[in-house]
Amino acid sequence: MDTRLKQHTLGFWEISQKPSLEDLQKYYADKYYQEGMGSYDIAYSSDELAYFKSKLEQRMAVIQPYFPVDIKSKNLLDVGCGEGYALSFFREHGWKVKGFDFSSAGVQSKNPSCLDALETGDVFELLRTEIAKGNTYEVVWLQNVLEHVIDPLDLLHSLRKLISPEGVAVVTVPNDCSITQQALLSNQHIDIAFWVTPPDHLSYFDYHSLKNATEFTGWECVEMLSDFPIDWFLFHPKSNYINDKSVGKDAHKARVQIENLIHKQPTEAVLRFWSAAAQLGIGRDITAFIKPAKD
Repeated sequence: MDTRLKQHTLGFWEISQKPSLEDLQKYYADKYYQEGMGSYDIAYSSDELAYFKSKLEQRMAVIQPYFPVDIKSKNLLDVGCGEGYALSFFREHGWKVKGFDFSSAGVQSKNPSCLDALETGDVFELLRTEIAKGNTYEVVWLQNVLEHVIDPLDLLHSLRKLISPEGVAVVTVPNDCSITQQALLSNQHIDIAFWVTPPDHLSYFDYHSLKNATEFTGWECVEMLSDFPIDWFLFHPKSNYINDKSVGKDAHKARVQIENLIHKQPTEAVLRFWSAAAQLGIGRDITAFIKPAKD
């Protein structure tokens, strides 16, 4: 697979020679079949489960002010819902939820109570059907999906048809080609751009290019949060999990515990902290909170 990148006029990077739609569909059909054969059997620690919940609580805290307490309809669509943690969390908070994914294996393994909210198949065909039905949602959740698609701008544009007039889309992507990663390369802490992983990831966003992409497709970016910059471990030879795979689990464990420690602080301070980190270009993932732009 060709791993060369080219930069889009909006600032994000793309694989120069993207696979055809047919090849990509076959790749994911094979991949999700294999995932259904057992890769969801992993058991999460109590710290990891607390970490998942902490990120959901932070994102809920950002979107909650946009919805009055007495709102009659609170519907969420999770596109590529994976193991169903967002479905379960929002359902527990009184939301009506629906999830799309290529496979039911993740939800079956981790949140089987949400299987009734899941539709499986080609996610993008399911999206087209949903749009044709005229269904809209107060929240559209897109976690680590945008970087996988052949045309991320087309996907962002399509999602506008699914959002209610006052709704919010929550879009999470890896923070790739970031200032941290570039510094790691230039200082020779790593000798390969490990984040370039076609055909899984076809586009690579940072704070500025994600904001550009959302605004170009008719959205207003009202907030962006980052998370713990696990890539920082790569600056130290004893914790460089790219050069020494054996230290990867410890780096992940430290990341989870630090995230949970930060989350215990006052919510407003936590959100300011992660918002500032995003603006600085720091963090492994970035999450944009976007609303339909006013005409």
